[in-house]
Amino acid sequence: MTHSGELTPKIHPELTPPIEELEAQERHLVFRQFTHEDAWALGSLLVELARERQAPVAIDIHRSGQQLFHAALPGSTPDNDAWIVRKRRVVERYGSPSYLVGARFRAKGSSFEESSRLDPDEYAAHGGSFPITVEGVGVIGSVTVSGLPQLADHRLVVEALEEFLKR
Repeated sequence: MTHSGELTPKIHPELTPPIEELEAQERHLVFRQFTHEDAWALGSLLVELARERQAPVAIDIHRSGQQLFHAALPGSTPDNDAWIVRKRRVVERYGSPSYLVGARFRAKGSSFEESSRLDPDEYAAHGGSFPITVEGVGVIGSVTVSGLPQLADHRLVVEALEEFLKR
């Protein structure tokens, strides 16, 4: 189910970035390394951005199966933590941002829920989870946000990654 309780998310084509743009984000947002300190700094940046917007989100950063950062801001609920797990599983399985995985299925005229053959109670190809990719290594973890509409979750994570990687 989507954040609004619908099984398949309603995406407005005029708002949905093209797949090429999403793939460019994936190629561009790569780390040289990713340490515990980086997880803390990235998570703290996400908290700061979310607080500025009074966004009721939960934030999670995992690396190699270990949770390195978690925050639940006012207005977030335990459901957001469940969404985080489902979105993160998509990143772990496909090695791509959860929003991009869903967009690829929609571009084929289907949905992730209909065509992936994966349990929708375990996997959600909804925006908000992005792979942590290290140069020369590959995907080692994920950063995930839940609490906003899926495109807004995705954009918040991308904004934080872009700002973090500029530093």
